[in-house]
Amino acid sequence: MAEAERIIDTPDIPDAGGADGAGAQQPADGTAVSEGTGGRGKRKILVLFGVALFAYLLDLISKMIVVAKLEHQEPIEIFGDWLKFDAIRNAGAAFGFGEAFTIIFTFIAAAVIVVIARLARKLYSLPWAIALGMLLGGALGNLTDRIFRAPGVFEGAVVDFIAPAHFAVFNLADSAIVCGGILIVILSFKGLDPDGTVHKD
Repeated sequence: MAEAERIIDTPDIPDAGGADGAGAQQPADGTAVSEGTGGRGKRKILVLFGVALFAYLLDLISKMIVVAKLEHQEPIEIFGDWLKFDAIRNAGAAFGFGEAFTIIFTFIAAAVIVVIARLARKLYSLPWAIALGMLLGGALGNLTDRIFRAPGVFEGAVVDFIAPAHFAVFNLADSAIVCGGILIVILSFKGLDPDGTVHKD
């Protein structure tokens, strides 16, 4: 929690000055922002939502195809027994865990989206924009299933279909969430914050 609070409480505008401190700064009252810094921030936000939209649409289209063509059919072998496409409905979290807590996972996904929206206004790092975009797109993809699929609103089962051997069945939204999470861990270890600053603990 302390790490999350530190990230969220990061100042809106990073120190853009060089060694002589001549870079543009945001006034203490927050009434003005340098045009260059604001432009960079807007571009990173566009990257975030662009990645999120791509991940969301890819997940949505894949699930539509799976429901229409693969559900209630025999699994399709992609690489023999090592990888198959096998449509299932998952009421739990990613990779089928916790099926008794569907509503809780629905609200967790909604909370993740809200947190990402808060971080977006302080975003000046391209890697963070990509990572948060993957998280956002994946969360929206599975949240759409929770809301609109049977058995009911906020209790819907997620469509999973990627079935590796000796592993849980998952979907592209799960993949986006995991990849985004791994990237965030890497960025945190490297000391890179969402606002583009680098810290050393």
